[in-house]
Amino acid sequence: MSTKAAALLRKPGQPERPNLLELFFDLVFVFALNRVSHRLVEDFTERRTVLADAGETLLLLLAFLILWFVTAWVTDIYDLQTPQVQGMVYAAMLGAMTMAVAVPRAFGDGSLAFAGAYVAVHIVRGLIFVPALRGHEAQRRAAGVLLWFSLSGVPWIAGAILPDPARGLLWALAIAIDGTALLLFYPAPWTLRTPQQWPVSAEYISERYRQFFIIALGELILTTGSAYSDSSSRDGGAAAAFAVSFVTTVLLFRVYVFKAGQLLPEALAAAREPSQLIREAFIAHVLMVTGIVAVAVGYEIVIRHPFGHTEAAWTVAILGGPVLFLIGRALAEHTVFARVSRSRLIGALVLAGIAPAMIFVPPLAVAVAAVLVLAGITFSDMMRARGKPPEQPSVPH
Repeated sequence: MSTKAAALLRKPGQPERPNLLELFFDLVFVFALNRVSHRLVEDFTERRTVLADAGETLLLLLAFLILWFVTAWVTDIYDLQTPQVQGMVYAAMLGAMTMAVAVPRAFGDGSLAFAGAYVAVHIVRGLIFVPALRGHEAQRRAAGVLLWFSLSGVPWIAGAILPDPARGLLWALAIAIDGTALLLFYPAPWTLRTPQQWPVSAEYISERYRQFFIIALGELILTTGSAYSDSSSRDGGAAAAFAVSFVTTVLLFRVYVFKAGQLLPEALAAAREPSQLIREAFIAHVLMVTGIVAVAVGYEIVIRHPFGHTEAAWTVAILGGPVLFLIGRALAEHTVFARVSRSRLIGALVLAGIAPAMIFVPPLAVAVAAVLVLAGITFSDMMRARGKPPEQPSVPH
C-alpha cells in the first residue's frame, strides 16, 4: 500500500465533525442559492415563458447541489489536514463562486463560465486524486468518479457553446448523468466485479447534511430580509409579509429538527448498509433545500406584492415550496424511522389541494395559508411527543 496514498485518506480516530474550512466553504453557497432564488423571482415576475425559464434555473440549482454534496463526500473520505485536500476545497469554492456570479447570464454570454467552472472543479479534483492514490484501492473509486464527470463534461461544455434550445437539452442530459452517477456511487467497469465500499462517517456526513439545510434557511433569511429592506413600501402589507416569512422560517426549522433531523447520525451509525441511507438522505435534503429556495422566491414576491391579484405561477413558489419541503422531510423520516408521519403527507396534500383556489385571494393570504399548515404540523409533532420517552431510530436497512 502506498504511504503517499494512505496519507490522503481520513485516519481512524480523527475528529468526525466538520471543521472551520468546511464552514468557510459553505459561505459561498449562501451567495449561490441567493443568486438562484433571485433569478427565479425574475422567472416568475418578469419573463414570459415562466415554465421554461424556471426549468433552466432549476438546472443551475441542481448543479450547485451536486457540487456541494460531492465535495462533502470527498471531505468525509479524505484528510482535510493535507494540502491537496485543502487545495481542492479552495478550488471548489472558487468554482462555486464563479458559477454563482454567472447565474444571471448562465443561459446567455455567461454559459461557458458557469459550465466551465463546474466541469473544471470535478475534473481537476480527479486529475489530482487519481495519480496521488496510486497503489491504494481507493484509486479505483476515485477513477470511477473522474470517469463519470468526464462523461458529463461533454454535454456541459457542448451546451455552453451551442445556443438554445440545444443548451438546455444538453445541460439537462449532463445533470441526469451527474445525478445518476452520484446515486449509484459512481460505478465503473473496474469496480463491477468487486464493488467498492464507500467509507463514510455517520456523524460527519449527517452533520454536513444538516448544515446544508441551515445554509438554505440562511438564504431564505437573506432573501426575505433583503426584499423587505429594499421594498419601496413600508405599509402594513409588506410588514405583515415579512413577519409571515420569519414565522415560516422558524416553522421549517422546527419541522426539520423534530426527531428525524436530530437522530440522523444515530440512524446512519445503526444501519447495516449506511450507503443506502446516505443515498436516501441525499435525495431528501435535495428536495428540502429546493423547497426552501422556492419558499424564498415565493416570499420575496409576497413582500413585493402583498395585495392584489395572485398570478397562478406565484402559487407554485408560495405553496409548492412547502410541498417539496414536506415531501423531502417525509423521506428523511423514512430514512430514520422506516415510516412517515401522516401530518407531513396531509399537510402536503392540503397545500396542493388549495393551490387552484389561491388565485382568487391576495398573495399575502396564500402565504398565511402555508404558515397555518406548517403550524398545524408543528403542533401535531408537539402533541405526539408529549409525555412520551425519546424515540430511537428504526432504520429500514
